[in-house]
Amino acid sequence: MSHPGPSVASSSDSAAREPAARSSGRLAGKVVLVTGASSGIGAACARAFAQQGALLILAARREERLQALSAELTATGAAVHVMGLDVRDRDAVSARLSELPAQFQPIEVLINNAGLGRGLDKFQDGNLSDWDEIIDTNVKGLLYATRLVLPGMVRRDSGHIVNLGSVAGRQAYAGGNVYCASKAAVRMLNECLKHDLLGTRIRVTTVDPGMVETEFSVVRFRGDQGRADKVYAGMTPMTPDDVADTVLFCVTRPAHVNISEVVMLATDQAAATTVHRRL
Repeated sequence: MSHPGPSVASSSDSAAREPAARSSGRLAGKVVLVTGASSGIGAACARAFAQQGALLILAARREERLQALSAELTATGAAVHVMGLDVRDRDAVSARLSELPAQFQPIEVLINNAGLGRGLDKFQDGNLSDWDEIIDTNVKGLLYATRLVLPGMVRRDSGHIVNLGSVAGRQAYAGGNVYCASKAAVRMLNECLKHDLLGTRIRVTTVDPGMVETEFSVVRFRGDQGRADKVYAGMTPMTPDDVADTVLFCVTRPAHVNISEVVMLATDQAAATTVHRRL
């Protein structure tokens, strides 16, 4: 996988201006950083928060997709800064965040969404490269972004960390092994952060979805669309917008209220792999 290119803002300097048309949004003027923003839940979060007047920092490896999303959002009056970024690269995360334009520096909300799964091999047959990719993205990437953003929140005594976990971090299933472990780590980190931040006005939330139809399964099965389609066959999965709406709900509660954790399942899903299918 190639290293990310330099930080690139949207094609217009309009990204540097808070749009007057959106000044009435609940998050007007607040800076929101979304990782893994090029598709799925990350892109849906970007759209949801743009509607509330947030200033958006969108980070992902696929910069061309970010630029397209930026163009879509800036056309509606949103303020957007784009960062081509692989969260696994600690030095790149540090560099991109240090290069932010001044108006995007006070990050109020960090949405740690970047994540992936690889395969469903039994542990004894696991691919070590896949394990590295999962841990480096789902755990270490989240740690890098949070470690760099959180001190500013502490100085300002204001902010919200939202970690996108998974029902897989709560319930084991065959072949889930390292992916499940990575999401369990996210859940425990969420709990520890609340202890470390006690006495500040910083909130920490984990949103743990079940089956959401995104590119997740296509990535897990390395582009095998047919196999990915079978994951959702005969049932109605959640959409990225469903999750983004929940994230927005958590962030927009009164300042004295912290939604600690949310578990979301499709109505056709009772547990990680217990699914009703109408075939």
